[in-house]
Amino acid sequence: MIRQITDRNEKSKIARNVLEALKEWFEVEENREKYIRDCAEWIFFAAEEDGKPVGFLCLRETGKDTVEIAVMGLKKEYHRQGIGRSLVEQAKETARDTGYSFMQVKTVQAGMYEDYDKTNLFYTGCGFKYFEVFPLLWDEANPCQVYVMSLR
Repeated sequence: MIRQITDRNEKSKIARNVLEALKEWFEVEENREKYIRDCAEWIFFAAEEDGKPVGFLCLRETGKDTVEIAVMGLKKEYHRQGIGRSLVEQAKETARDTGYSFMQVKTVQAGMYEDYDKTNLFYTGCGFKYFEVFPLLWDEANPCQVYVMSLR
């Protein structure tokens, strides 16, 4: 079940629970804590199984017509069950209904790391299109791949 969360404390609690289970992707504690803190301000969707959070997705505005998936996490044992896609679909619907025209997401460029190759395939499978690579946005070892989609 996907539901939108509005309570700031609940957002942070869910984000902490999920991100701490995904330290191979969110290994830098300082960055993980920033996501946990910042997600309280963003549009937040939680995926639940048997009443327990198993994943979440946050949207943040990057321009008057655009939102981005600022952070998304799904516990590994729930991968490949359609839950991540359901989170993205709910985010798209809410963003469209809110009046946004575009959605973007940033990840590590395909071809750099096997785990991120799977992430890239996930986003393109959800309908995102290759937009641009920023080789030094994060650092040399992690070139930033930007994907976009039209919500109209």
